[in-house]
Amino acid sequence: MVNFKDFFYLHKSDRRILSAFLLVMGLALGGLFLLDGLTEKEAEADATETMNATETADSMAGGDSKKNKKGKNTPPMYFKQEEGRKAERFAFDPNTADSTQLLRLGLRPWQVRNIYKYRAAGGIYQTKEDFAQLYGLTLKEYRELEPYIHISDDYLPAARMVRRKSAERDTLRFPKKIAESEVVDLATADTALLRRVPGIGSYYAHEIVKYRERLGGFAHIDQLDEIEGFPQDAKRFFKIETPAVKKLNLNRLKENELKRHPYLNYYQAHAIVDYRRRNGRLNSLDDLRLLRDFPDEGLHRLAPYVEF
Repeated sequence: MVNFKDFFYLHKSDRRILSAFLLVMGLALGGLFLLDGLTEKEAEADATETMNATETADSMAGGDSKKNKKGKNTPPMYFKQEEGRKAERFAFDPNTADSTQLLRLGLRPWQVRNIYKYRAAGGIYQTKEDFAQLYGLTLKEYRELEPYIHISDDYLPAARMVRRKSAERDTLRFPKKIAESEVVDLATADTALLRRVPGIGSYYAHEIVKYRERLGGFAHIDQLDEIEGFPQDAKRFFKIETPAVKKLNLNRLKENELKRHPYLNYYQAHAIVDYRRRNGRLNSLDDLRLLRDFPDEGLHRLAPYVEF
């Protein structure tokens, strides 16, 4: 009679092989379950990281993530750009412009993200040239955007503002000079305007005004040569629009009053008074030509400033 247990009887070597096989199968199944669990955890971690990044970008852009009906966050569409959309041109500050504005300007979504990253790290665009350093921005694109870049003073270093104010104060000491094609009216210019003439500093500006007052006004440009050491190159920047000089009445002024004029010395003033005492009124400068104290050159210079 055949025993039923004989059907399941295995030799010792067969049992070893079967045990090894079962062990391998168990390890394989265990590895699959473990690997599947790790994959799910990694997926959850990636989803969490993506959600955090989305929320961060959303907060940087100043917007709120939209929620679907189940209450789950959906990625915001800040960096979506419509295909074939024409770039717009308007004034913007790269330190404050949001993603919508930057995309309207024609920047690519990844460039907008780089701008946000730069600003989030504390970066500040201080000059237009700083914005030109944006990765992927071509020279043509920068030239088109450059006229529209307006950086607020609020984002400039305080030291630069101090230097700017210092420069403004320096213009009082060192005023900006006029262009080569400009001229100054010598008859009316004050010291501030005279200092803007190339070659004219504070000293000569005051000397010009002082000599103009002594003369009673300039009659012609060459009279500047009578100021000691006057720079010749500066004369081309002057004109006399309408000569306006004060006249000396040679028949009324006293000797002390006459000799104050630069073109009359003590001896000439005394000669005029003496001539009036002996001969009466002067009718013209020709009356003084016979006097040795009045050469023709001196009378020619004096002519615009006398009356009778």
